[in-house]
Amino acid sequence: MAPPNAAAQLTAVRAHPLVVQSVPYPTPGEGEIIIKVAAAAVNPMDWMIQTLGENLFPWLQYPLTLGNDAAGTVVEVGPGVTKFKVGDRVVGLNAASMHAAPGLFQKDLLALDYPSVDNVKPNGKTLLVWAGASSVGSNAVQLAAAAGYEVITTSSPKNFDYCKKLGASQVFDYNSKTITQDLIKAFEGKTSAGGFAVHPASAEIVFEVVAKSNGTKFVTTAFEVPEKVPEGIVAKMVWGGSLKDNEVGPLIFDQYLPAALAKKKFQCAPHAVVFGEGLDKVQDAWDQLKAQGASAKKLVITL
Repeated sequence: MAPPNAAAQLTAVRAHPLVVQSVPYPTPGEGEIIIKVAAAAVNPMDWMIQTLGENLFPWLQYPLTLGNDAAGTVVEVGPGVTKFKVGDRVVGLNAASMHAAPGLFQKDLLALDYPSVDNVKPNGKTLLVWAGASSVGSNAVQLAAAAGYEVITTSSPKNFDYCKKLGASQVFDYNSKTITQDLIKAFEGKTSAGGFAVHPASAEIVFEVVAKSNGTKFVTTAFEVPEKVPEGIVAKMVWGGSLKDNEVGPLIFDQYLPAALAKKKFQCAPHAVVFGEGLDKVQDAWDQLKAQGASAKKLVITL
């Protein structure tokens, strides 16, 4: 008899609240594993899908189980699996790193130099990362700094020190009325490596700063590229799952991160905050994330 299995599901487009109910226990296919989840993080994309429904991803089918940041224990392995065994403690591909890594290093995006664990040498180029205290931003700042880039980022003043500890050289208040001018001035005399716009509201500012700086005129966005992009600027949206199909995935997750974490050269950031226990707490976590955001922290549900 299969073990019991449950999920917090969107039962229909824009349905609220989530419904916790039994779901079929999966059978692992070729190269697949089954994980008993012990903790899962919530992401802005979760509540966005619930709120925007077909306007965001019209191909989704319901009932729908969301969530892609999970940690737990391997309980079954499918045919052809050699890397994992039953009993292994694992973490799923983290969506923050999944956006940061391809956005920075894929050849069709910013195409930066790859990060290094030891002997990181400055390459003389400066990258703009908007929202350095966000999940994507926290990872982008660290990865870019580990690749030898000077990183200039934005956050609220309370997170300035946090961003600098991650590797940013300068941090600016994104709510400042002079933020655009401040960033343009910060890039004077520097060679720009481009920009990474994490939040949709930052698009116009990041485009202008990169356009008026010397160097690369490319901006990676973590959202759909706006219709209006300044002349001379190339902008492209990053799709996190794309790294599994190119060299960036193995380079970051098999080579760089294990070594960097072991040597404490990479921080597990942002800090995890346990919001509650049980699938019935997922909707409350989504609602809080939608209403308040979660800078410099990651909301986690334990199971």
